[in-house]
Order: sequence, then C-alpha cells, then structure tokens
Amino acid sequence: MGRAGVTRYAFPDNFLWGVATSAPQIEGGRHEGGRGVSIWDRYADTPGAIADGSHADVACDHFHRWREDIELMRWLGINAYRFSLAWPRILPNGTGAVNAAGLDFYDALVDGLLEAGIEPYPTLYHWDLPQALQDRGGWGERSVVDAFAEYADVVTRRLGDRVRNWTTINEPWCIAVLGHEEGHHAPGHKDPAEGLRVAHHLLLAHGRAVRAIRDAVPGAKIGIVHNHTPAHPATDSHGDTDAARWFDGFFNRWFLDPLFRGRYPADAVADRIASGHLEGPEMHFVQAGDLAAIATPIDFLGVNYYSRVIMSQNVDGRPEAVKAAPDHELTDMGWEVHPEGLHETLLHLHREYGPPEIFITENGAAYDDPPGPDGLIDDVRRIDYLRTHLSAASRAIADGVPLAGYFAWSLLDNFEWAHGYQKKFGLVAVDFDTCERTPKNSAHWYRDAVAANAVDAAATPSTRGDSRVFDSRN
Repeated sequence: MGRAGVTRYAFPDNFLWGVATSAPQIEGGRHEGGRGVSIWDRYADTPGAIADGSHADVACDHFHRWREDIELMRWLGINAYRFSLAWPRILPNGTGAVNAAGLDFYDALVDGLLEAGIEPYPTLYHWDLPQALQDRGGWGERSVVDAFAEYADVVTRRLGDRVRNWTTINEPWCIAVLGHEEGHHAPGHKDPAEGLRVAHHLLLAHGRAVRAIRDAVPGAKIGIVHNHTPAHPATDSHGDTDAARWFDGFFNRWFLDPLFRGRYPADAVADRIASGHLEGPEMHFVQAGDLAAIATPIDFLGVNYYSRVIMSQNVDGRPEAVKAAPDHELTDMGWEVHPEGLHETLLHLHREYGPPEIFITENGAAYDDPPGPDGLIDDVRRIDYLRTHLSAASRAIADGVPLAGYFAWSLLDNFEWAHGYQKKFGLVAVDFDTCERTPKNSAHWYRDAVAANAVDAAATPSTRGDSRVFDSRN
C-alpha cells in the first residue's frame, strides 16, 4: 500500500522508465547538415495538408538543442529514451551516398545519452521516407525493401558498438492506411490496393532489417512497434460483434499475425476480397519466402496504446466506429480515456502472440492547458491519464505480462503530423516562436513516479513546479 490506505502500484527493479519522440516531429534542421527531403516535408508544403498551415522545418529545434533535451531527460530521472533516426539525414537519396554529417549528429546524440546514464532506443523508421525514394514509387514498390535493409546496415554498423536496442518500424498501420489508403498522412494517397502492398513491404522490410541488424550488431535486441487498439462491439448483436472482429483483423491482426504466425489472418483476407481491395486470396505482391522473412524472431514488441474503439454495424451493413464517451472524457484528439484497454491489450498480446518482452513504446494524451496566473501549466488531466495507465500496466505485470518498460509520449509538445502544432502531448511545453522549454506539472509528477518506481492509484495530482523556462544549467 502507498500512503494512508492508497493502493500503490510498483514496478520491477529493472523496469525501464523513458520518454519518446520522433525525428520528424522535433528535430527541425530541414535545410542543415546535408539532410535530404522527406515525404513529410513535401506533404507539409502542400496547401491545405496541415490543419494549421505549419511545417516541421524547425519544429522543436532538437537538431540544435539536443543537449538541452538530454538535460531535461536527466532531470526527469529516466533511464531510457526512444527516438527515431531521420532516414533522409543519413541517406539523402534513400540509398547510395552516406551523409557523414547526419551520422555524426546521431553519433553525438548517442554519446550524450550514454554519458547521462540513459539507454538509447532508436527507431529506424518513423514515417519520414526520403522523397527521392517516393519519387520511385516509395513503399508501394518492392525495391524499397532493399533500400531499407541498406539503411539499417549503414546505421547499425556506425552506432551498434554502443546501441544494443533497436526498433525497425513505427506503426506500419498508420503508414499503410493513413498515408496510402485514406490520404490523411504523407504521401497523401487514397488507394486501398496500394495500401495493402505498402503494408506487406513494410513488414518485409522489417524482417530484412532484423537480419541486417543481427549481422552488424551481434547480441542486439530488436523489435517493431505496433499501435494496438482493442475493438469492442457497441452491443452484443451479431452485427456489432462482427464489426469488432472486422476492425481487429484490419487494424491489429493484419500486422501481428504475419510477424508471429507467418501468415495473414484468413478472415481479414476474406474481408479485403469482399471489399474489392484484393482480387483473390493469393495476394500477388506476396512472394515465396516473404512470410518466413517477416516472421524472423524478434526480441520484443513495442506497443503504442492510446485508446480503444467501439464498433457497430451501420444501417447499410458496414462496420463503423461509434462515439464511446461524452466529450469531457475525451482527449483533444477526440480519443476516449480508457486505461483498462491497456491492461486488456497487454494481456491479449502476451497470451495470443507471446513476445519475449513487451515495451509500452508510446502512451500519453493531448491536452492544451494554458499557464495559470503563476505561470504553471497544471495539466491535471494528463497526470490522471498517466497515473491510471501506469496503474493498468503494473497490474498487467502482476498478471504475468513480460512488460519491461514504459515510454511516455511525449517529452515535448511537437509537430503532430497533419494537426500541425494544435495538439499537445508533451510533458514539457515548447514555445514554437522561441523553442524555449517549460516543464508542465505532469513532468514533475512523472519525475516522482520514476524516482519511486511506482504510482499511487488515487494520488492527488501534483501542483509543484515553477514558472521558469527549463534551464539546462540547473
């Protein structure tokens, strides 16, 4: 128990506490250091693509302020940092000539993290495909798989003497569906058939990269990140239950079954055929040996969890998501706050797929809380979100889930993709005119949780802190 009868949820002594970011969202330096153009640069340059008309040319200016950001992490007391490498900063054309300055940047970042006692957990691909590869068909063309394997080899041979934990690809579903099927993300395509090819090529690229990393870094621990969303039927009717099954196959099992079972889920394939997105069950883009390569064993699964989905069958017989909660129970993204879904997700993944280890690689909430009269950003809703989800994670560990670490999303308010700078997930506020950083009260709360290696189930949200901009000298 915690204080005065409050239940305390503790974590194992070797539990990793971290924060997460991605290069396209925080790095900036678009025209510096030999960096090439990415598909998100091109997409943001397209009028109307980004909600607030912004771009990530500077973003949080992490390219210049990375030392300050490491000091923020040191102050938080975390022992792990999940970040991504910008493919176009390292291979501006996607393949071929290596940009030495790009590798030097990440080399210095890794050294800085290790000096601060923070374990690097880099992700090779967090959505910023070099535009040069997109001009040749991008993820829709099989040749991109070879390019990704080359990129993985270049990076891990440079950093693998110090970096032992690698993630290949972040959220293949978002890349395939939001970027190529629905057009909400770069490169902005609306072609369901292309989306299926992209999904397969992403999984195949992952499998090829696992082998490349193992060759370059013997003993490395390697994983992939999946954004898992549990699907619940709106009622117990057959139609709603089938709608939930459809979503699970479309969103979750389409990516997890090939990784852990070496096959695509038969019912989801049938759904795709029925929708006209596939001409037949053979899937012409799947070649001999592909599924074995995709199922190359991994050491951990990264799980990004934000919410659940409630599914119903509409009057036309099609599955659709329905609103699950009143507005006051939603984040600024319109997502229901549902911590029990994290516990459900972790148990499901453990029992159905059995990854050796699981990391919560992203978990957090978007709330735009302004500073109060004293200058403090008292983001009590974010604190409650973190507290309840960490409690759910601790309960999953007690239930036997091999959960090894938690990375809060995100360290900083950042460029939130097609939303621009309108959605704020950060523990630390960023003034996007000056790039000054100010820890919110959630950062102070998270710091306490890290130090205690535990959270109290009904803790009063912290109001400690101060109004100053973070000063890396203190």
